[in-house]
Amino acid sequence: MTTLAFIGLGIMGSPMAGHLVDAGFDVVGHNRSPERTRPLVERGGRAAGSVAEAVRDADVVALMLPDSPDVEAVMLGDDGVLAHAPTGALVVDFSSIRPDVTRSLAATAAEHGASLVDAPVSGGEAGAIDAALSIMVGGNVADVARARPVLDAVGRTVVHVGPSGAGQTVKAANQLVVAGHLQLLAEAVVFLEAHGVDTEAALEVLGGGLAGSKVLQAKGAGMRSRSFDPGFRIDLHHKDLGIVTSAAREAGVVVPLGGMLAQLMASARAQGDGSLDHSALLRGVLRASGRDLSAPRPETSTP
Repeated sequence: MTTLAFIGLGIMGSPMAGHLVDAGFDVVGHNRSPERTRPLVERGGRAAGSVAEAVRDADVVALMLPDSPDVEAVMLGDDGVLAHAPTGALVVDFSSIRPDVTRSLAATAAEHGASLVDAPVSGGEAGAIDAALSIMVGGNVADVARARPVLDAVGRTVVHVGPSGAGQTVKAANQLVVAGHLQLLAEAVVFLEAHGVDTEAALEVLGGGLAGSKVLQAKGAGMRSRSFDPGFRIDLHHKDLGIVTSAAREAGVVVPLGGMLAQLMASARAQGDGSLDHSALLRGVLRASGRDLSAPRPETSTP
């Protein structure tokens, strides 16, 4: 049985670690908030009190952390992965971080006799729970092949997109597209409501045409009801759009709508919506339109 350390048991990491237990891995989990290890233990995994304890006997180390500094701290710290994992360990980083940070960490891991594969995911909490994530994988062919059983246990669409850092680059592009879909869907919902249209019926027919998307399917109902329980928080999407704009500038390309989306996401955070689902971009459209933030009653008619 392969021993796998899983660091970061949040909204996404917890169900992913559970699927790895189900797939036959001996999973040792660690989280900064120790109570988050309870679901893993109940599913058959084990809990560790520190990163060092979790990775000490691990063949594979999986990371699902919020941002680049968190991954750097866990990888490079005195209590971290490279200081305590066995020689030859494979690190699978499911976090969404800067591509240049990933490339640097991969090089440092190699110096310590370890390997790193970047494997950011898309699909949100629902995809993590259903083991249906889309995973964009960067790294060399041999390391990706070695990581494949881990990736297949948590994802449905697993694609090797290039060398180290390529997975993070594709994830940044994914977040750019998703943010654009969310903002346009939010504007459409507010537009429809302002005209007294039955938004449930409207989104159904829109979803069957060229305007249809997974974003509409997954987020339309929540926008209509103003239900923004976080599947993926605005705080995290704000971080990801920062990665997009920074990487675009580094590459010398322009992303005009990406820059605007980054500002709209930053505005949502400034308004106190950072802990809400990213579909709460709707609230920004409502504010800008002078509309009530609460859901309209069914009998709402054209103003």
